[in-house]
Amino acid sequence: MSEYILPHVDGYLKLGQDFDCSDIHLAVNSRPTWRRFGQLLPIWEEAPNLTPKDTEILARGFLEEPEWNRLQQRGDVDFAYANDFGRYRASVVKQRLGYDICFRIINTKVRTMEEIGLPTDYVVPLTRYTNGLILVTGSVGSGKSTTLASIVDFINQDRHDHIITLEDPIEYIIPSKNCHVNQREVHKHTESFARALRGALREDPDVIMVGEMRDLETISLALTAAETGHLVLGTLHTGSAARTVDRVLDVFPVEQRDQIRIMVSESLRGIISQQLVPRADGNGRALAIEMLVNTPAIANCIREGKTFMIPGCIQTGKAQGMILMDDSLRALYQAGLITADDCLFRSEDKTIMKAFLGIK
Repeated sequence: MSEYILPHVDGYLKLGQDFDCSDIHLAVNSRPTWRRFGQLLPIWEEAPNLTPKDTEILARGFLEEPEWNRLQQRGDVDFAYANDFGRYRASVVKQRLGYDICFRIINTKVRTMEEIGLPTDYVVPLTRYTNGLILVTGSVGSGKSTTLASIVDFINQDRHDHIITLEDPIEYIIPSKNCHVNQREVHKHTESFARALRGALREDPDVIMVGEMRDLETISLALTAAETGHLVLGTLHTGSAARTVDRVLDVFPVEQRDQIRIMVSESLRGIISQQLVPRADGNGRALAIEMLVNTPAIANCIREGKTFMIPGCIQTGKAQGMILMDDSLRALYQAGLITADDCLFRSEDKTIMKAFLGIK
């Protein structure tokens, strides 16, 4: 075995921790690779490609019997893995050439809202509602789990309530402080988000965090919970506040849309859409966010099905803490935190952003 092909996945994970990486990829016919500050790069340029035998040995070395059996039956397995120096979201898939292994490195310390750059003056009031829906959205790897964990931990210290988190898998461990916190893992403690959410409603919760709202049943139950006196936090893979509202509405059958629009307009508290943008100095990533707070004007847009007017309402709602993604990107660029190329690439309206940046 080459000196670059380590005998156990923990060796790669230690390197990932030491060099501040977000992900480790161990794939057949590819060199060991890491994602560092958003860029996917080989850990060693001169390392040989991993063979099918290498990745099988690595997979067998850290998978417990239940996970290995599930991998053989289903062809993929996704779970939380922990070793002496950290926690990880692990995924192993069977593909044409062999096994591919991917780890998301979880920062075991829950960071505060201030540390990750959330506008606390506007986020904190959302957390003090006793009911309603707060959504954190963005693409894979945009820091949604980190944001949710920081909000949940703030509630954990700020209130005296019962918090239930439903996750796939559990990433951040949140010990009970002033609140009683229960964390349940889908596939380990329950079979689906919808089943877990239905069970959670019988557990006298005040706050429910739903790791992913990806289907009609889960979204419907989350909305019902938000309406019936629970504060619900959830995530969606959408890139803007307006698209998030559309996604929630679009999962429902057409004949239910009018009723659902009214439910959403009344129960929605706020939406935080986010991106992590590589910093101009190459040292880490900066948080760009779009924030929507449900004002009477926003509620009216949702109720009347005029979601195309939401960006305009956000533009005029700065006093309530609202900000468009493009304005957040401009602020990061003007502060010298991100490059013009990244500012343009990540923007919604490229024409206006080009004019702002002076690019022809």
